[in-house]
Amino acid sequence: MIRLSELVPPGVIRRRSLWIGFLAVLIPLVVLLTLQYRWLVDLEQKSGLASRAAMGNFLDGVANKIEYTYRSEGERVLNVPPSLLSENKFQKIAYHFKKKHSRGRSGTVHKALFVYYFAEEKEARGLYIYDPQTYSMVKTYHEETESPQDRALVRAAIAASSPWWVFHSEGSPHESAALVVDERDPRNRVILNPITNDEGLVLGIAGMVVDEAFFRSAVLETSWLKSAPNCEQDGEAEDLVFTVRDSNDEIALSNGRLEEGEEHVRRAVPFIFTDWTLGLSGLYSSPEQLAQTTFAFNMTLSLLLALFLISGIIIALRAASREMYVSRMKSDFVSNVSHELRTPLSSIRVFGEFLRLGRVGQDVKVQEYGEYIESESRRLTQLINNILDFSKIESGQKLYHFEQVDLATIVRDTIKMFEVRLKHNGFQLSFEAEADLPSLPVDSAAIGQAFNNLIDNAVKYSGDSREIRVRLAREGSHAVLSVQDFGIGIRESEQDKIFDRFHRVSTGLVHDVKGSGLGLSIVNHVVKAHQGEVTVESEPGRGSTFSLRLPLAREAAVEREQPEAGGQPAIARAGSD
Repeated sequence: MIRLSELVPPGVIRRRSLWIGFLAVLIPLVVLLTLQYRWLVDLEQKSGLASRAAMGNFLDGVANKIEYTYRSEGERVLNVPPSLLSENKFQKIAYHFKKKHSRGRSGTVHKALFVYYFAEEKEARGLYIYDPQTYSMVKTYHEETESPQDRALVRAAIAASSPWWVFHSEGSPHESAALVVDERDPRNRVILNPITNDEGLVLGIAGMVVDEAFFRSAVLETSWLKSAPNCEQDGEAEDLVFTVRDSNDEIALSNGRLEEGEEHVRRAVPFIFTDWTLGLSGLYSSPEQLAQTTFAFNMTLSLLLALFLISGIIIALRAASREMYVSRMKSDFVSNVSHELRTPLSSIRVFGEFLRLGRVGQDVKVQEYGEYIESESRRLTQLINNILDFSKIESGQKLYHFEQVDLATIVRDTIKMFEVRLKHNGFQLSFEAEADLPSLPVDSAAIGQAFNNLIDNAVKYSGDSREIRVRLAREGSHAVLSVQDFGIGIRESEQDKIFDRFHRVSTGLVHDVKGSGLGLSIVNHVVKAHQGEVTVESEPGRGSTFSLRLPLAREAAVEREQPEAGGQPAIARAGSD
C-alpha cells in the first residue's frame, strides 16, 4: 500500500489545503459582492423613484391643506339659506355673515363677502356686499365705488355671478351645490356658492373675493409647516427647499435658496390659485443624484469591507504559511542536528573502541586517534554551544563579557582547533594578519564561536575546492576579519536570508551537507552585540567571502554595566534580534 504522503510531500498538501480554504472563503465573498452590487443597483433606481414620490406626496399634502382651508371656509361662510334671499331679509343675511365672519391675527381668507340676488323685480336685482363696519348688506354698483381697487372687486363679483343668471332666467335646475371658483381676474379671485330652492332653481349667488395677501402670508406658510413633519418621515426636511411660484412664475415663498434654480418636483395648487405652483427640491442634489451618491457610498463601503476581509484572510494565510515554514525548518533542524550529533559521536565511539581493545600498537596511531577524538569532541561541543547560545539569544538571556583582547590570538586559537579536520579533508588554510593591529573590546568566547561557525561553513560548502583564506586587517575605525572560500557560492536572492534562523540555502548540496541552520544567525547576533556588522560577497560557482566588521573602540551600550575600579570586564545583555 502506498501512502499519499509518499506520493505528494506534506508541505504541498498543507499549501493546497490553505489555498482550498482561501478559495472556500473567496468564492462566496465574490458571489456576495455580486449580489450586493445588483441589489444596490436596484436600490439606486428605486431610491430615486421613492424620493421623488415622497417629495410629490409632501406637495400633495400641502396642496390638500390649501384646498381644505378655502373649501371649508367657503362652505362655512357661503352657506346662505334660500329662505333669506328676499329684499326684506337681507339684514338676516348680514347677521349670517357677521356670525360666520372671523378674523385671525394675519387677517381673513376673504376681503369681501357678497350676495347677488336674481330677483324678478329689476329694482331688487343686483349685487349686495357685506359691510363689516355697519353689519349690513349694501347694494353696490361699480360706477359708484370710489377707488379703482373697489371697482375691480365689484366687477369681478358681477362677472363671476353673471353666468348663473342664465340658469335662473331659463328656469334650468342646477343639481350640484358644490363651490365654484372664478379666476378671470387674478387680483380678485372669487369663490361662489349657488343658492337654490327645493326645485334646484338658482335664486342667487353667495360669494367671497379671496385676499391674495392673506394667501401669501398665512395660508401657504401654515400649510407648509403642518406638512413638514410628514416630509421628515420620508427624508431629511432640512435638506429640502420648498417653494411657491405665482402666476408669473416668480417665487412667492421659499425656505431656502435653490442651487440649480429649478424644483425637482412641482405640483399645481388645486381649487383656487390654480395658476400657482408648489415646488420641492433637494438642497444639494436631485433624488437621482442622491440615489447615485448613496449607491457609490454603499458600494465603496462594501468593497472596503471585502478588502479588509480579504486582507485578513491573506494575513492569516501568510501567518499559517510562515508557521508551516518555521515548522518545516524546525523539523529539518531536528533532523540535521541529529545527524550532526551522530557523526562525531560515531567517530569518537569507533576510535575509542580501537583504543580500548588495544588494536592500535603504534604510538603514532594512538596519537592520531586521540587527535581525531579531540577534534570530534570539539566539533560536538561547538554544536551544543550553538544550540545553547541560540536558546539564550531567543529568551534574551545571553550575556557578553567584554575585555580588551588581541583578535589575532582568537583567530589563531580557533584555526588550531580545526587543524585535524582540515588536514583530514585535505584543506589548505592561509591566515594573513595586519601588523600592529590594536586590541579590541570583545567577548573572546563569542567572537571565537562566530569565527568557528564561519570556518565550519567554509569547510562544508567548499565543494571540490580545498582552499580557505582568512584575513585580519584594519579599515578606518574597524577591524575586519574575513573568511573566503572558493566553493559553490550563494545566489544573490538568498544572501539576505542566510542570516535568518534555521534558513539554509536551497541548493542540491543542502541535502548532502548537514547543518543546524543556526551558525550564521548566531554570527549575526554576536557581531551586532559588538556594535559591528557582518557582510557577505558571493557568486555562485566562485565561492563566498564573509567579513566581520568590529569597532576598535566600543560605545556605551544599553543595559551595560560599567567596569568596577578593580578592572573587571564590562557586561552587556543581548536580547533576541
